[in-house]
Amino acid sequence: MSNSPIGLFDSGIGGLTIWKEVVNLLPYENTIYLADSKNAPYGEKSKEDILALSIKNTEYLIKQGCKLIVVACNTATTNAIDYLRANYNIPFIGIEPAIKPAALQTKNQSVGILATKGTLSSHLFSTTSSIYASNINVTEQIGEGIVDLIEQGKLHSEEMTLLLNKYIQPMIDANIDYLVLGCTHYPYLIPQLQQLLPDNVTIIDSGKAIAKQTKKIISELALFNTNTTNIHHRLHSNLNAQLMETFVAPNSHIKIEFADF
Repeated sequence: MSNSPIGLFDSGIGGLTIWKEVVNLLPYENTIYLADSKNAPYGEKSKEDILALSIKNTEYLIKQGCKLIVVACNTATTNAIDYLRANYNIPFIGIEPAIKPAALQTKNQSVGILATKGTLSSHLFSTTSSIYASNINVTEQIGEGIVDLIEQGKLHSEEMTLLLNKYIQPMIDANIDYLVLGCTHYPYLIPQLQQLLPDNVTIIDSGKAIAKQTKKIISELALFNTNTTNIHHRLHSNLNAQLMETFVAPNSHIKIEFADF
């Protein structure tokens, strides 16, 4: 199993922000990434639908022989990872909004969270927030429409600018000094967000932390790849594989293709 790939899935191309961090930290590991763009965004779906899609993606990656699965989607993690861990004999690594470090480090006692409806309404997020952020001001904002625009290749569109201004202004008014990005699509927006936010606001996403956790689990389970001479990365999309090429520079080790999963 050590030479088998790391599997990752998301409701589209957002999880590529996690995939990049994993590849950067673990350059000798093979990977398979699933972009379930056909069903994006997950954040507006019911818990039952999110669970069903997470099961489908998990079983696809298991059939591909993956040794570990990164649920590179906040919404899928907060709604499905407990079930996945209980029902599949494979290690899972999840991702949820980094409310804990923001709450512990804020000087203004005010932080903002930009996330999907599915994440903000989940039991896991509610529990984490109540433990670490009960004594500070938290401005929550559902990023409705953001994932759709990114999946349509409209990252730098006028529509995106209007949405971000609408969503960020209440956080500026609340004098936040930390902004937590609660969706793996959102790190693509960091340059635009930095232009909108005051200089004292720190933006937090979970990419590097997830990569470190992935390395930690692989180390603990002795699953490091031993065949380092033929590394390959397979990126699968069930809607628009070409879109991934705008976010990933293809090379001889990366194969981007359509897959009907």
